[in-house]
Amino acid sequence: MAGFQTISLSDAELGAAGSTMLQLMEELYPLCRSITGPGVRDTLHRVSRLAPLTLTEVPTGTPVFDWTVPREWSVTEAYLEHESGRRFAEFRRHNLHVVGYSVPVDATMPLEALRERLHTLPDHPDWIPFRSSYYREDWGFCLSERERLSMPDGHYRAVIRSRLHDGSLTLGEFVHRGRSDEEVLVFAHTCHPSLCNDNLSGIVVAAQLAAFLRERDTRYTYRFVFAPATIGSIAWMALNESRLENIRHGLVLAMLGDAGPLHYHRSRSGRATIDRAAAVVLRACYPDAGAIDFSPWGFDERQFNTPGIKLPVGRLNRALTGEYPQEHTSADSLELMSAGALAESWRACLRIFEVLEGDRRYLNLSPKGEPQLGRRGLYRQTGGYYDGVADRQMGLLWLLNQSDGEASLLDIAERSGIEFGLLAQCARDLESAGLLAPAPDPRS
Repeated sequence: MAGFQTISLSDAELGAAGSTMLQLMEELYPLCRSITGPGVRDTLHRVSRLAPLTLTEVPTGTPVFDWTVPREWSVTEAYLEHESGRRFAEFRRHNLHVVGYSVPVDATMPLEALRERLHTLPDHPDWIPFRSSYYREDWGFCLSERERLSMPDGHYRAVIRSRLHDGSLTLGEFVHRGRSDEEVLVFAHTCHPSLCNDNLSGIVVAAQLAAFLRERDTRYTYRFVFAPATIGSIAWMALNESRLENIRHGLVLAMLGDAGPLHYHRSRSGRATIDRAAAVVLRACYPDAGAIDFSPWGFDERQFNTPGIKLPVGRLNRALTGEYPQEHTSADSLELMSAGALAESWRACLRIFEVLEGDRRYLNLSPKGEPQLGRRGLYRQTGGYYDGVADRQMGLLWLLNQSDGEASLLDIAERSGIEFGLLAQCARDLESAGLLAPAPDPRS
């Protein structure tokens, strides 16, 4: 297996990756996912076509740290039927119409009594909201404000044919073995029904990354975990606590298919290697990107960064939680997604992995004065470099000046502002010319 350099990714490869991810998203979109149940399993089985997943079923009632795995939930039919026979909020038309984890119900009541069970978005009258009641027995319907306003007075039969039973919570895992047992953790949540950006984009980008890396020789072992938010990451950590010490870097993926700029959410420490790697990539390649300090409110990075775990896990996304109106609504649909945005998100992850893979320390083998590069042909512009001659020359000079066995490529990229991939290529050229050599590993 060959290694990888993001410099070698062609437009055709990016286009193919984007199309593959969008096609998988289109296939997964109709499935009714929740924190448990057949929709999650069906999703993971389909993802397995890109990267073969190992599924773990965690039984109902299993204690996982301070939590307990809940009963399994599924739903087959739901609707509101007016006494005239007209139906509203039909599950078969959109699976957001049912409040997630609704208990079974078959009851008749007047519209006035039913209203407290109806959830709408008056500011967006054509959108259906996503609502759930995972840990409290309840039931309800979600519908557009326009549909609610069209409901005539009278009596309605409320039907939810759901099932809550002792079952299990499903975790999916793919592990790509690298040369080292040290691991990079990639996490995507699997629990949202028919929401593209907040759910499916993270799943399909993670799956495409796994498919790409499984054909490559890598320094790190990459562990991809697909699990429901919160209870899923907590269950996975509880079941794998003894192996968490192998995780050196981690990335949560979500909301990566919209047209907005990339954003990176730092880990708890704010200075983990994954934070620094993401920062140099975003600065060099995505000038409109943003960086956000850690918060204990967010996605599953907050579980990995809790004080009893302290894993260096950040998050990459485009749209920001609470700042794009389509979040947790039916408007978070396929129309919001683009193959190009997914492909660029995928490449951004690979660029971050390239920094993790390539970060190493070198020794300048001709440290007294600047070595003569011209006679070694190192000032010539050659094919395949990211930038022009000037950037390459500066990369060579920064490397020779800083390679004292203590500064790493990541250190030099941070200080110089030069794109990491270019520095790594320059280091390979200097090593081939006999001017650099890998420094001894300080841990050995």
